[in-house]
Amino acid sequence: MIKIAVCDDDEKILGETLELLKQYKRITFSADGYTSGEALLAAGKKYDILLLDIDMGGMNGIETARRIREADREVKLIYVTNYSDYTIFAFGVHAFAYLLKPLKAEELFAQLDEAFAYGLSGPEQELEFQAKEGIVRIAPSRILCFEYLSRQVVMYAGEQAWHLKRQITELAREMEDYGFAMPHKSFVVNLHAVQRIHGYEITLTDGRTVPLSQKKSALFRRALNEYLSQERGRTAWNS
Repeated sequence: MIKIAVCDDDEKILGETLELLKQYKRITFSADGYTSGEALLAAGKKYDILLLDIDMGGMNGIETARRIREADREVKLIYVTNYSDYTIFAFGVHAFAYLLKPLKAEELFAQLDEAFAYGLSGPEQELEFQAKEGIVRIAPSRILCFEYLSRQVVMYAGEQAWHLKRQITELAREMEDYGFAMPHKSFVVNLHAVQRIHGYEITLTDGRTVPLSQKKSALFRRALNEYLSQERGRTAWNS
């Protein structure tokens, strides 16, 4: 779960900010509040996003951020302050964003959206399948492949397998948006799980082999290349 911390020495503003966060519904997260930089550091917790007041009594936000950056280079720092002339100092310690008080919901939510776009992702959405074994809820990334076998579709995830009464072509269409493609009329494969292709045989990350039909070879290879290109783009963007 995404973890957010709010640090502000004004308890009223701290409470208002935490209430604003409750209105943000794009993703599931937990939020903690702190009334001083000292308290935040003493907690010793790792957060994904930190909403940090700059002008605090005791240790100010800039010094608090410097201390945090010594141990955590990944946390997205969003500064909140009354004073616009703090921007130079804020970005000097690698602030992700800068917001002026009083906080407005649309501005805060826009920065949270951007933080997620720059590499934070919440819990992966689980898909629901009706299987012979019962209802299965599973994240797409856990699924290695689907195989049409004996008039049913077998869904594989590691050493686990479930039997679905589905059409394999229908599943292929549904799973395309999650990075799956069809290398053979009897298989739908998670492109992220493809380890290598040798001739007309695909090896998945668990060592399982899947046939690649001559008829579907060009289309599948194109889908895999596009997927890998998108993955490289995301990696470069977030690095």
